[in-house]
Parts: sequence; C-alpha cells; structure tokens
Amino acid sequence: MLIAWLMIRRETFVRTLITGPTGRVGSRYVRRQLDLHRPVRVLVRSEPQVAPWWNGGAEVAIGDLREPETSQRAVEGVDAVVHIAAAFRGVPDDEAYAVNRDASIALARAALDAGVGRFVFVSTSLVYGPGRGRPSVEGDEPYPQGAYPVGKAAAEAELLRLHREHGLPVRIARLAFVYGDGDPHLAESLAWARRWAPHQRLHLVHHADVAQALDRILAAEGVDGQVFNVADDAPVTALELLRANQEEPDPEAAARPLDDPWAGIVNTCRIRALGFRPLYPTLLAAQAAGAL
Repeated sequence: MLIAWLMIRRETFVRTLITGPTGRVGSRYVRRQLDLHRPVRVLVRSEPQVAPWWNGGAEVAIGDLREPETSQRAVEGVDAVVHIAAAFRGVPDDEAYAVNRDASIALARAALDAGVGRFVFVSTSLVYGPGRGRPSVEGDEPYPQGAYPVGKAAAEAELLRLHREHGLPVRIARLAFVYGDGDPHLAESLAWARRWAPHQRLHLVHHADVAQALDRILAAEGVDGQVFNVADDAPVTALELLRANQEEPDPEAAARPLDDPWAGIVNTCRIRALGFRPLYPTLLAAQAAGAL
C-alpha cells in the first residue's frame, strides 16, 4: 500500500512522527505539539482523516500500520517516534493483536533500520494485571489479562529485546486510565464503577499530564530501555467517579467485597525523577479547574 504525503510547511524539518492522531490520546497530544509550534508528522489511515492535521500545520502521511511499507515510509527523515496508535475496546482480538503487537513491532524495526534516535512506545498499566499488595512498579513481571493488555505486553517485550540486542532506543510509557479535555472516558468508567465497592480505586491521569509525561520521556537522556508508569497523585474511588458523573452508588454497594485493593494502582517514582509533577494531581483538581 502506497503512502500519500501531504505537507503544509515544507521548509520545516519534521523531527517527530506521532501515530494515532485520530484517537483520544493521540489527537490531544498532537494538538499540544502544534500549539507549541513543534514540527510533527502524523500518520492517518485514510483521506477523510487528513483535513484537521493538514489545516493544523502538521505533515501528514496516509497509510495503514498493518502494511509493511507504511512503517518504512513513515519513519523516513524523522528523529523520533511517539507511537500512540492502538486498537482498544470493541475490536476483535485478532485486530487488537495485529495493531497493538504486530504493527508496533514492525514500526520499531523500521525505526531501528532508519536510525531514528528515540522511540517512545505508549502502553498501558493494564499489563500488570492483578494487584500485588502494593502499587505496581516498573520491574514487576506483567500479568496481562485480555487482548488489549496482552498485545501491549507482547510488544513491550519484543521492543525491549530489540533494545538489548540491537540498540533500539525505546522508552515505554505505561498510562493509567486517561481522562479530561472532553474525553468521554470518565463517563464510560461508570460501566465498571457502578458494580464496584464504593471504596474500590482507579488510578487516573489527565490528558495534559499524558502530554507532559511523553514530552519528558522523549527528551530525557540516558533512559533507553526503561519503562515509566504515568499516573496522577491520588487514585480515585468508585464513589468519587460516580459523583463526578452526577450519580450516587447503589444503596447496597457498601456491602460489596473489595477483593483486590491494589489492582491498577501504580508507583510513579521513576517518572517523577524526570521532573514529572501532575498539573492535575487529582480528579477533584481537574474538576475545580474545569478541565474535565
């Protein structure tokens, strides 16, 4: 499959390829890069997805990451890759594996062959699986459950192997539950929160802090081969999630057992060492700022 190239600012040297610019995380991240006048190339799958980025000042590539030639062409002439594209909920398992695992590995190999200087892989804290009686740390063995985290964990493992054996300059960001900036993800959390004990917790991270984290991970020196948990300062309870969405818990919810109080909770000391401090340290802070 051939890639069509559309360029707005031909005089600007494009340094960073960002995949997934039409998704919830990618679209907000790219907008922030363009607001800062940073030269980016975005990869979209079809012509109808081009206009927002063409008009926004990005260089646009059209192609499907599942096609081998797409990865090879997409990384030409860039210094860095921030790989956000993913297949999430509502897709067949084989598609989730094809995008989250196979396409990610192909893109990383193409970046390695092209001599790209830095490769940030956006993953998920869901790779940890059940809790361990404490917040999960980056050195914990992943125990993913479900096609999405299983595919992400498999991609992580191969990218880290490429780093060890071939020098792939990979850095991995494991994101907590992302919300804010008009993203409906927070409201969608009620599908689980309504069934939880009121004191069961979910670790969040605001889109603005995802952008901050990815920028810090991308810019940091000497962190190739490292994994970073990305989350805010205070996991939110199911009760708080419900009330953030103007709901109250079921009267019988308080009697529900809390089998695993540490599931999904992560330690963020490593990324804080890069200077990361959440702009929205809690859900309540984002509410108060009108940033939901």
